[in-house]
Amino acid sequence: MARAWLLLALFVLLPNHSPAAGNGFRGVRIQRDSYGVPHISAPTDAAAVYGLMYAQAEDNFWQIQTDFTRALGRAAEFEGPAQLVNDLLYRAFEIDRLARAEYARMTPAAKALCDAHAAALNQYMADHPQPCSIHRFEPWHILAMQLSSGLSGTVSAGKFARSEIAAAFPELAAWLSQPAPSAVPDAGEGSNMWALAPSRTAGGHALLLINPHVGFFGGGQRYEAYLNSKQGLRVSGFAILGTPYIRSGWTPTHGWSHTNNYADTVDVWREAPDAQFTTWRESLRIKTNGKVETVTLQLRKTARGPVIALRNGSPHTARIAGHDRGGILEQRVAMARARSLKEFQAALALRAFTGSNTIYADNKGNIFYLHGCLIPKRAPGVDPSAILDGANPAHQWQGYHELSDLPQFLNPPSGYLQNCNSTPFGAAGDPPADTPATYPAYLVPEADGPRARNSRRLLSAAQRVDFEHWSRMALDTSVYTAAEDLKLLPTQGPPGLQPLLDELHNWNHVSTIDSVAMTLYTRWVRLKNQDPLAALAQVRTELEKLHGTWRVPYGSITRLQRIHTSGTQEQFSRDKPSLPVAGGSGALGMLFVFNTRQAASDGVGYGFSGNTYVAVVEFGKKPRARSLLVFGQSADPKSPHYVDQAPLYSEKRFKDVY
Repeated sequence: MARAWLLLALFVLLPNHSPAAGNGFRGVRIQRDSYGVPHISAPTDAAAVYGLMYAQAEDNFWQIQTDFTRALGRAAEFEGPAQLVNDLLYRAFEIDRLARAEYARMTPAAKALCDAHAAALNQYMADHPQPCSIHRFEPWHILAMQLSSGLSGTVSAGKFARSEIAAAFPELAAWLSQPAPSAVPDAGEGSNMWALAPSRTAGGHALLLINPHVGFFGGGQRYEAYLNSKQGLRVSGFAILGTPYIRSGWTPTHGWSHTNNYADTVDVWREAPDAQFTTWRESLRIKTNGKVETVTLQLRKTARGPVIALRNGSPHTARIAGHDRGGILEQRVAMARARSLKEFQAALALRAFTGSNTIYADNKGNIFYLHGCLIPKRAPGVDPSAILDGANPAHQWQGYHELSDLPQFLNPPSGYLQNCNSTPFGAAGDPPADTPATYPAYLVPEADGPRARNSRRLLSAAQRVDFEHWSRMALDTSVYTAAEDLKLLPTQGPPGLQPLLDELHNWNHVSTIDSVAMTLYTRWVRLKNQDPLAALAQVRTELEKLHGTWRVPYGSITRLQRIHTSGTQEQFSRDKPSLPVAGGSGALGMLFVFNTRQAASDGVGYGFSGNTYVAVVEFGKKPRARSLLVFGQSADPKSPHYVDQAPLYSEKRFKDVY
């Protein structure tokens, strides 16, 4: 196999530098540790944001610029008609207008954060001249990016065909009638988060796990940083690349993490053709055949939202929870600036963002779970997963749920909390057989998934857990579904299959890079619904054809390889360096999630999503923490921090956080 990378094990703080103080953001220091993680000190919160964004640009300006080009509704201008629906929705939902209006009504302190975000990126471009799709960042751009994040759900919510979208926008019909771009493989993405109460820990301190599972490439990448402002913002953790705040992390007093939930936050209504519409015109640019064409189109909306499709002659409108409220940036910063459980809950009560569950732990020993944030309230009996009747008053939103309406747990008797994109009723122990009727179905649609069941298995057995044990639990590679699945296979079988059966039945159901049983199981479980022995025979034949033997170590065909940050401009290859990984699919109940796709028909899979950032924290008098990124801090192949964390990832080891 390809060569591995050398591990940089030394952890020190290296010399600092001060970026040019664009627009007066002076006194900023960026000091990187031996893994390239920026430790930013500044006199004000806004100056800390300036340093954070300048450091992000140093590490991956290409991706930031690309993400903002898409978030600002200009993707088709540079990438062609495949991105047209993105740009169309940007205009239909009036993102420009709403983002500018939100900036205008912000407090001076919040405006300063937006100003710092734009100033840092503009200063970086001035310091590093290069061809750019965005020639100048504006303070409201970050607000537009936040608003744009929910647009894709408006199309999936109504399950509209591309032809139905085209029917509502005849000016774009020629482009929208073309086949839709190839779908990105379903990663089965999700996240894990846990908290353990002092009653279950060796040191009497609360413990926290932060573990998002997202794509390794393209938009939404995780970026590690530490901010220290003399004005009070002092926080470690990760930001989503391009954003000016720590999304999940910890402070001297507390920490928090998120997982996605599936509460219904986007509704679609069928409107009468003669309904009252407000109309306006917008233009967008589309790159085709090397040229860029400007198209002007007419848009329509009702009080519920914009028309996004035409089905059977009826216009259909959509509404996104919180789309016209704003406040996401202020809430994220308030969560980091909180100094107590009460202050953190007050920050959650701002209810600015959608789609997230939250687990909190602090140095007072509290652990807290909240399922959801901003969720529309519907009349009893209304099913928001269906297309609603725009003329029916009962089908209109009834405001938003208060925090007190949402499932939550504070210091549960079980002594632990967990969520893995799963039902809230299993957050603090095994869920009841029947879903409590206290909550409407649209608010708690999640099932009890295998990652959640595996988490409860580990957490319920956890007693007097020290930080070392907690770190090992966070990178656990047990395969939860294996015990039940393998009951389908007999212990005795045909002579040609007996060695494979022995391998599987003698397995301890833990994935390792040298495990042959893990290779057999992951190939067989995809076929288990056919005759189990016939499926195993098929796996043997396939492995022998590709590798010359069925005894294939899992790590030889499950690999970690860094390619261009886009994930599309460079292909995975056996000729490039890669490392073995023991992680696997979350559908198997694996907590170390590592989703792969094959670069060729050679049976080797390369990771493209899963464990992206992992952190474990202990809240004593002073927080103790370890963390891990999937590759490294920089997207520049020439940087020493391009893949310096990959060996740790392969070996299931953390680095200490300074």
